[in-house]
Amino acid sequence: MSQEKYKSPFLNDVCGKIRAMNYSIKTEDTYIHWIKSFIFFHKKRHPKEMRESEVAAYLTHLAVNRNVSPSTQSTALNALIFMYKQVLQNPLGEIQGIVRSKRHPRPPVVLTQQEVFHLLSHLNGHHWLVGCLLYGSGLRLMEALRLRVKDLDFPRRAVYVRSGKGKKDRLVTLADELIVPLERHLATVKTTHERDLANGFGSVYLPYSLAIKYKNAPKEWAWQYVFPATGISRDPRSGERRRHHLDETAIQKAIKHAVRKAQIHKQASCHTLRHSFATHLLERGMDIRTVQEQLGHADVRTTQIYTHALNRGGSAVISPLGSLLSADSTFKPST
Repeated sequence: MSQEKYKSPFLNDVCGKIRAMNYSIKTEDTYIHWIKSFIFFHKKRHPKEMRESEVAAYLTHLAVNRNVSPSTQSTALNALIFMYKQVLQNPLGEIQGIVRSKRHPRPPVVLTQQEVFHLLSHLNGHHWLVGCLLYGSGLRLMEALRLRVKDLDFPRRAVYVRSGKGKKDRLVTLADELIVPLERHLATVKTTHERDLANGFGSVYLPYSLAIKYKNAPKEWAWQYVFPATGISRDPRSGERRRHHLDETAIQKAIKHAVRKAQIHKQASCHTLRHSFATHLLERGMDIRTVQEQLGHADVRTTQIYTHALNRGGSAVISPLGSLLSADSTFKPST
C-alpha cells in the first residue's frame, strides 16, 4: 500500500508524523480534517506562512459563523497546535482574541432502571453484551469495543480499561450476571479465531511498540478483541488483512432501534447507558469518589453533573398545585 495518502505533500507529512507518534486512526482523520479546513479558510495559504493571528481568526470563525461546540473548537485548536509543534517544528505562542464557543450546559439524559431493562431486553447477542457493559460497568462505547480477552478478569469480577479517554487505564466492576454469557461468547470467538489462524489470518492490531516488543502477541488468544468484527478487512494504514473489532455504528444503530422498540421517549444513546450507570450508583448511596474512579473522570466536578441530575429530578420539588387542589375540593377546571 502506498504511503502517499494525500495529493498534498504537506498533508502526507502530517499523516506520517501522526502515525510515527502512534495516534489512533480516528485522531488522524480528525486532525487532517481540521488542518485542511484551516488551510482552505485562509485561501490555501501554506501554514508556515501563517501564525497566531490566522489561527485566532479561524477559531473565531468556527464559533461565530459555524456555531460549533466548545469541545469541537478545542479539538480544532489541538490539531493546529500539533501541526505547528510536531510537523512545522515551530510551536505557536499565545493566541489572543479568540471568540470562544459558548457552552450550554444540559443535564445528562438518564434512564430509569425500568427503562434500561426494557432497552436491554430489545438487544440480542453481542449487541446485548455490549449494552450490558455500557450500563453495568459504565464503559464508553469505544472502551467496550476495544476490550481484549486479557482485559476481562472473571475471578476478580473486574474489567481493565486500557488507554481510555486521556490515555488513562482504570479498573471497573464486572457484574456477576455477565460472567457466564461472556464466557459463552468468548468460546464462540475463540472458535472463529482458531479458524482464522488455520486460514492464514488470526493476527490482530496492536500499537506499534507492543507489536515490536511482543512479536507473537498479535496472534495470541489473550490479545484478541472480545467483540471482533464479523468479517476480515484490510487495515487502511498497513494494508494487512485482519479481523478488527466491531464497528461502533452497528452498536449505535442497535441501541437506537432498541430505544424505539422499548417506546422510550428520550434522546437516549449508547452514552446514556453510562450516564444511567453513574446516576443509579449515586441513587444507591455510592460515594462520589468511587463513581469518579469507575467512570475515569480526571476531575470530580465532571462526576458532579450526576448529583445535579439527582437534585433536579421531578421529585426534588413539590408543586404548589397539589396544595391548592387539596385545599379547595370545589375547584374544577372550566369547560
